[in-house]
Amino acid sequence: MSFVTDVVKAEEGEIFDVELETDILEANRRLATENRELLRRYGVKAIDVMGAVGSGKTSLIEKMAQALKKKYRIAAFKGDLTTTVDAELIGRHGVKVVAITTGKECHLDANLVRRALQKIDLGSIDLLFIENVGNLICPAEFPLGSEKRVVVISVTEGPYMVVKHPFIFMEADAAVINKVDLAQAMGVDVKNLEKDVKAINPKVRVAMTNCRTGEGITEVIEALGL
Repeated sequence: MSFVTDVVKAEEGEIFDVELETDILEANRRLATENRELLRRYGVKAIDVMGAVGSGKTSLIEKMAQALKKKYRIAAFKGDLTTTVDAELIGRHGVKVVAITTGKECHLDANLVRRALQKIDLGSIDLLFIENVGNLICPAEFPLGSEKRVVVISVTEGPYMVVKHPFIFMEADAAVINKVDLAQAMGVDVKNLEKDVKAINPKVRVAMTNCRTGEGITEVIEALGL
């Protein structure tokens, strides 16, 4: 049994590549604005979840869906290069899921999200999680039309992950430092990671989590105003 509602596949030449000219980035921003207006028209809160491969983005969405399913009617878009594996994991919690496979491209863009929005009945949901492709670089330049953006990092990525990838935190509304149970073993000080995030973006809300156990999920939900 598949839990995935639909699959959107990027067609050849369709992806907006980060290496292309500024007008492509502007075109993406215009589409993102249109997506945001559409979502607002239907009263849907959309959250863009960004982070590296293995940081815990899918696990975070799973835990938030479990915690919020009595309050919101939830859907999710799951961006990945080729597979729908993580989309299935999210869907098993009763969430409507559209998988977006990008082929070899390293990020979602507003055009693919617009196509995915056409696959669901927006009148039947209140909350949409958009899990971006695992990457801490490209997604920063491609807004999707979400109301808020959250960046997930894990202590297993080392003590310098934040300072090495500052741009993705600049417009984030929340940052999640995940796998805190492994911090001591990895020799990582989570307070220093939080300090690095705040140095880049003083307004960002930071939450510490262990998405395997659910520790800190309430704080993430509060940080995102859900």
